[in-house]
This record gives sequence, C-alpha cells and structure tokens, in this order.
Amino acid sequence: MRRCDRVFRATIFDLDDTLVDTQGGWAQVCADFAARHGHRWSAEDTAALHGNGSWATYVAGLCGNAVTSTDVVTSCTAAMLDECAQGHVRALPGAVELVHEAERHGPVGVATASPRRFVKAVLEDLGLAGLLRAVVCGEDVAQVKPAPDPYLRAAAEVGVPPCCCLAVEDSPSGIRSAATAGMGVLAVPRDSMTLPDDVSRLPVALARSAVDALPLLPGLLAPRPRSLVRGGAPARTAG
Repeated sequence: MRRCDRVFRATIFDLDDTLVDTQGGWAQVCADFAARHGHRWSAEDTAALHGNGSWATYVAGLCGNAVTSTDVVTSCTAAMLDECAQGHVRALPGAVELVHEAERHGPVGVATASPRRFVKAVLEDLGLAGLLRAVVCGEDVAQVKPAPDPYLRAAAEVGVPPCCCLAVEDSPSGIRSAATAGMGVLAVPRDSMTLPDDVSRLPVALARSAVDALPLLPGLLAPRPRSLVRGGAPARTAG
C-alpha cells in the first residue's frame, strides 16, 4: 500500500463483487437470456460483464439487437431477484462489517450499475438499507461507470465533496470511475485479479478482501465528531 496523505470523511461502496458475491449470478442469468436469443455464452462474455456499467446494452448486442437493453434489464433483474429470494446472493466475508466500520467515521453510500429493484432487495437482506445516506443505481445517471457520474451523484447525496470521499471498488472500470470523480479509492480486486497498469496507480490503498480492508479503514477515514456519533452525547460549548 502506498502512503496516503489524504483523510476522507465519507465512504461510497460499489455493490456487486465488492459487498455481495454476484460474480457468477449476473453472468449466469445473462447467459441464460442470451441463450434464449441464439447466443452461445463464452468466458470472454463473462469477463466483459465485470464492472461494465453498460452490461444490458452489451447483452442486447449479443442477441443481434433483437431485444432492447430494457428487455435485458427486466428479465435479468427478475431472475436475480429470484436468486435473492432463494438465499443465493450473499455478502462477501467481512463486507457488512466493513460498511459498519465506515459508518462509524462518516456517511456511507452505494454507487452501482445494478438496477434499483435488485439493489433494494440486497441491501434490505444485508440489513444495510437504513445505514446508507445515498444509493445510486444504474438508472439514476446518464453515464454509467467508468464515467464519474455515479460517484459524483453519490458524493452530492451524502453531502461531502468528492475529494473527501473514499470509494471501495473491485473492478478496473469502477476504480476509473471513482478516481475520475476525484475520490480516493480503496481497491479490493476479486480473486487476486491483477489490475491493469494504468489502474494500479490510482488507488490510495489495496486489499485482498473486505476482511483485509477492515483494519485499513481507520487510517484512511477521519474520526467522526463525537456529536455526530450515533448515541454519542452532544458536544458541549464553552461558557
């Protein structure tokens, strides 16, 4: 980890493969959808889906544009909601604890390319919905990751300038998005993925998992004033 002289006051999390294990889930439902429209899914398609904010447009293209991106979102979201209902979408080890630790220091939010219906179900299952100051989903912005729009909107919603926000991300696309927005990035690549050279220089910190990221947070986030800590006594004024 390189030395970081910045201290951050808010934390914005990516969702898929940062907080929840959906690496196989979204790829499978997209593969099933594409198969129904004559496309044979490949490992290259799975790789192209990772961190791709325009995932629905990509899948629609595989189907020869016989369907729209809206068709893809509607069908695949319904399939992923079924996965949630069956308990197949689970938090990554240490992820929920990571969000709670971040919230001890300041406001927290989520910026994701996933559809709101899915995001809402996942956050409620994890017990995090009431903890988040901002939840920015794929349909909330004109340009998705790697454009900075999702992180800029999340920063505005938590009320903290982007330069004072720390993003927690797993994918090169997401890291580029947060860095372009002016945020610091705690990178947590899945499965020991090697980041591209241009991306590897962007994060202020790197961890192998949410569990490994947990002890890094206190050194990156500014202490929250006692008057703002949940349950803390209001600060006294002199005189």
